[in-house]
Amino acid sequence: MRTEQLEYLTAVTRLGSLRRAAEELRLSQPALSETVRNLERELGVDLLERKRSGARMSAAGRELLPHIVGVLEAVDRLRSAAGEQHRVSRMVRVGTVNAATVPLLFPAVRAFRAAHPATQVEVVGARQSEIHDALSEGALDLGLVNHLDGDDMPADFESTELLRGRPVVCVRPGSVLAAGASVSVSDLLHGPEPLIVMRSGYVMHRYLHRLLRGREPAFSYSTDGAEMGKLMVAEGLGATVLPDFSVLGDPLERCGAITYRPLVGDAAEVLLMLRRRRADAVPRAAGDLHAAFVRTARELGGRLVRGT
Repeated sequence: MRTEQLEYLTAVTRLGSLRRAAEELRLSQPALSETVRNLERELGVDLLERKRSGARMSAAGRELLPHIVGVLEAVDRLRSAAGEQHRVSRMVRVGTVNAATVPLLFPAVRAFRAAHPATQVEVVGARQSEIHDALSEGALDLGLVNHLDGDDMPADFESTELLRGRPVVCVRPGSVLAAGASVSVSDLLHGPEPLIVMRSGYVMHRYLHRLLRGREPAFSYSTDGAEMGKLMVAEGLGATVLPDFSVLGDPLERCGAITYRPLVGDAAEVLLMLRRRRADAVPRAAGDLHAAFVRTARELGGRLVRGT
């Protein structure tokens, strides 16, 4: 068994495709495929499920993944101790629904990079369901997702609460909805502003459906993620509903392009959760980035302490 085999396997898992992994590793696809096949034969386990849509870690592979990562981390430590200057750096991948990007995500990644200059950080924007799938498969190390207070926590992940906020209506400062101190459900359904709704798969889509009791607004757009929603608001296309921590401190809010108003009579709370797959061994870099998120959230004054 060679460490390159393990590194190639993690690249296939991370990228979800033998072709993309071969391109990144600068290998031919047949050579990469044969390398992984040899590892599978040596271990006596099918590590990948190969489908027309791509390759993903098998159930048996997911069980072995923490051990594979542990071996690669140990090799890195050995190379470092031996003084090798050109060792292969690990990569930490974070999935996010683009909540609290400016006040939390950027500072945490910046602090982590200062302590780990040789470790790459890849930030992937995705829907919550996609982040959960990627965490389960080992394609992501950490996931930042929204969670409605009172909902059950998924049992497959270790969850840490970072921030707690309220849903608010994000609007342009000069809009009709911004003229009042708050916004009602009737304003969202029948008001002068089109409603910009997150697509299915986002917690805020489910929250809004619950708030409106399944009723449809007079006119609406749908989009992926808070960042695109805020840009659409800034361009005057309508209003959207987001957690307050997705709006506060945002560059568009700081420059006066967007603002927010509370919802009348709504006491719901949205939690920003940091999730990772439950595993006996956690890669050191992923653990350090997890700690950086917790420290940054504490500095922001978010309610933390609960890990499940």
